[in-house]
Amino acid sequence: MFTLATRRLPLALIAAALPLSLTHAQVAQPRAAQAAPVAQQRVLPLEGGQNFRDLGGYRASDGRTVKWGLLYRSGAMNNLTLKDYETLRARGIRSVCDFRDTRERAAAPVQWPAGAKPAVFADDYEMDSNFRALMKPGLTGEQAAALMAEGYRDIPLRFAGQYKRMFAQLAAGNAPLAFNCSAGKDRTGVAAALLLTALGVPYATVMEDYLLSNQYFKPDRMKADPQAAEFAKRVSPDALKAMMGVDRRYLDAAFDALRSRPGGLEGYYRNELGVDDAMRKALRARYLERA
Repeated sequence: MFTLATRRLPLALIAAALPLSLTHAQVAQPRAAQAAPVAQQRVLPLEGGQNFRDLGGYRASDGRTVKWGLLYRSGAMNNLTLKDYETLRARGIRSVCDFRDTRERAAAPVQWPAGAKPAVFADDYEMDSNFRALMKPGLTGEQAAALMAEGYRDIPLRFAGQYKRMFAQLAAGNAPLAFNCSAGKDRTGVAAALLLTALGVPYATVMEDYLLSNQYFKPDRMKADPQAAEFAKRVSPDALKAMMGVDRRYLDAAFDALRSRPGGLEGYYRNELGVDDAMRKALRARYLERA
């Protein structure tokens, strides 16, 4: 759809707004941790957190609910404070799936304290975003939203490898687990939707969780990027809002694309993510509970 070299693009806006493609994996080994009892809070009380949320409490169609304190979604964690790291340590975070690309991670590294670092799983890859059309002068908010929705159709397949690894870690019991990108809304938003859906949470509830990023994602907390600031001056406020927010049309587009594939949504889970009926049953047994 669009092509433009990564080095010419504003990193913060790309990270917040667009799907990416993968190359090869760089995988850390899991390490044991013990989670302490945690408060049931949708948004974690972190000083430097970015859209850091607990997926607990959502009700599945069979009446069970997602357990609190095991599944977390987030934006970049580079602004976490020592107090924040202690909060996460107390919650027993043992695995992190970081969906950011190589440059994003280098520009905003996460400095886990010695002895408290979880197993971090990330892919070394370079931005290959479809961005040219979003840089079109005079782009309206509706046009930007339509382009965002079109871009979302690619996310599930472009990130299938990373999502598959996340599900494998969860199936192995390597939780509490957090997964993140830079803004915690697009790559992470699709991952959260796929996870909650696999756990049997109705789509309407999945969408409610996805849309919470409009409330909890704080663009001003992202690492300052002069290119991003310059880009922001060149687009209309409505177009920028469409790129920096989430919209139900975006997530609908991702799931519609999967349903239209041969085998549909179930085929995607089975063939691309390795989530068959047995794994789905095991995941639900591990991460759901009776109220």
